[in-house]
Amino acid sequence: MIEYLSDSHTLEIQPFGAINLPQFPPVRFLGMTIDLSLTKDLVFLWLAAFIVTLALILIARRNQRNLVPRGWQNVIEVVIVFVRDEIIMPTVGREGVKFLPFLLTVFFFILTCNLLGLVPNFSTPTGNINVTAGLALIAFIVIQGAGIAKYGLAGYFRGLVPPGVPVFVIPVMAVVEFIGLFTKPFALTVRLFANMTAGHIVIFSLVGLIFLFKTVAVAPVSIAFALFIYFMEIMIGVIQAYIFTILTSLFIGLAVHQEH
Repeated sequence: MIEYLSDSHTLEIQPFGAINLPQFPPVRFLGMTIDLSLTKDLVFLWLAAFIVTLALILIARRNQRNLVPRGWQNVIEVVIVFVRDEIIMPTVGREGVKFLPFLLTVFFFILTCNLLGLVPNFSTPTGNINVTAGLALIAFIVIQGAGIAKYGLAGYFRGLVPPGVPVFVIPVMAVVEFIGLFTKPFALTVRLFANMTAGHIVIFSLVGLIFLFKTVAVAPVSIAFALFIYFMEIMIGVIQAYIFTILTSLFIGLAVHQEH
């Protein structure tokens, strides 16, 4: 179970064997050792990016030819309108529409990464905490950039402490609010990673009951519950992409509307 969930330099393609990915010598930068070798999760991270890019480009071109959307055009249009009207507008307001391309990219990319793990022999990139930390870091930069762009660097950090607060409370509140800037991306990181990893652990645990009890008598119940969790994972993948997107939009709203 641990070997499947952890990252590696090998792509397992059962029952055909395995592919050893290229490895490169580590690079030292600013006293840090950085390994740029290819890993399983990195390959599927690239695959998710390729799928999202290709699919949306093809749908956009088809949308230019067909004035009336059909098929997947309708699905994508529904998602775009939903993210704009039900996520951005309530959390950021009309000025948040400029973040629509970013939030749509976040939603589609995370959704694709989540669903890739449900394909046999594939990996879930968002089950790697390094990937979710990278996504959260990008969100953190956008959130802080949105606030600084509106209020300026000094004005943004000055606005972390609401006006009218007693003087003796200001030092404590300033520290708490500053720490809060970093707890938001931490929450994004752990929430996505934990949810995408937990489902896979449950599925493997249920299937592993057959080998634990060393009898096929538990197979019908074990496999039935595993299949149930497997289909639940599809819904969880969509929900987690939605949660990451709406929390990022909410944090952007908090950054650009400090008065609230």
